[in-house]
Formats: sequence, C-alpha cells, structure tokens
Amino acid sequence: MPHLPDHLIAGYRNFINGRYVAEADHYKSLAREGQAPETMIVACSDSRAAPEVIFNAGPGELFVLRNVANLVPPYAPDGEYHSTSAALEFAVQSLKVKNIVVMGHGRCGGIRAALDTTSAPLSPGDFIGKWMSLIAPAAETVSASTMMTAGERQTALERISIRYSIANLRTFPCVKILEGKGKLALHGAWFDISTGELWAMNTETGDFERPDIS
Repeated sequence: MPHLPDHLIAGYRNFINGRYVAEADHYKSLAREGQAPETMIVACSDSRAAPEVIFNAGPGELFVLRNVANLVPPYAPDGEYHSTSAALEFAVQSLKVKNIVVMGHGRCGGIRAALDTTSAPLSPGDFIGKWMSLIAPAAETVSASTMMTAGERQTALERISIRYSIANLRTFPCVKILEGKGKLALHGAWFDISTGELWAMNTETGDFERPDIS
C-alpha cells in the first residue's frame, strides 16, 4: 500500500507530540474562527527559504504564496488559469491583509535559469522558461554587464526581480486602490541562505538594507 515517505511520518510524529500539543488551543481557535493573517508573503518554492521559518511565524500568522523565483505576473484577466493571481486576490479581497512582502533569496535556481540562456528546457513545455520570461528584459540587461561577476549578476537580478514583482502588484486594481488609501503596504525583502542575513527594500529608494535587529 502506498504511504508517505518515512521522514515525513517522523516529522509529523514530532509535530503532533510536540508543537501541536503546546499550541492545541490556538489551532482549535483557528479552526473555529478562521484565519486572519495581516501579512501575505510571496516567496520562492526553494526548500531552503521557508518564510514561516525565517520569520519564526506561528500558525495563522502568515498567508504564504510560493512559486518559482517569487514572481508576481502583471494583472491579466484573460480567463486563463492564474494561481498566483488567485492567491493574491484571496489575500487582498477576502482576508484583507495589510501587508504584502515579496521575498527573494540568494542562489535562486529560477534566477539562475533566467540568466543562463544556453541551457535546454527541462521539458517540452518549458514551463520554467515561460515563467522566467516575466523578467527577461532585466535578465538581458544584467547578463550584458561585463563589469560584474557571475555571482554579482545573480544577486543583482534576484533583487531587481523583487522590484519587478512589486511593480506588477500595482497593476492589480484592488492592490493599487488599497495602497492609495493607505490600507495596504507593499514590501520587498531578500534572504541570504549562506549567512542568514535578511535585507529589506527601502520603499523610498528601492535599495536593500539590513534592518536593525539589535
């Protein structure tokens, strides 16, 4: 009979006998009253950059959307399937979150794919290639720079893509209207896997700065 991998069962055993016991009342409250997170995080699917871990968040605190390279496409009401847009719509219109954070990270595979135009598609559908074409203009500009190392180009595009996604967020009418009324704030962040450092985007300059956590 098919079953979940053993390491998942072991992890669940630790959870149900540990954290769940300690937070059982909170879980029951969330089940009874529903979720009301104030912040939505748009993060990468990368297994090394989990927002709930990075921000030490408990159940019900964050509404998290994860996709390849933490991208937000522009508003496109074309009748097609839009997972990212659907999650955004639910967070803003139903949950009424007060903050949206686009969080990128170092050594992102999706960003590396956007910079490497010589590699063959992973499948005939080339879903990653199509998805990463959202930032193709920026990738072409960064790739053309001969004054940066490969690592510098990678970090540069990781951060530029965050600004791209924030700009795309503003193409959604509900986001633009609520931000204009001061009811919704957009933020950018970048996490360095190797050092654990978090860099926050200055909303006025667009620069990434390390927040004071002392």
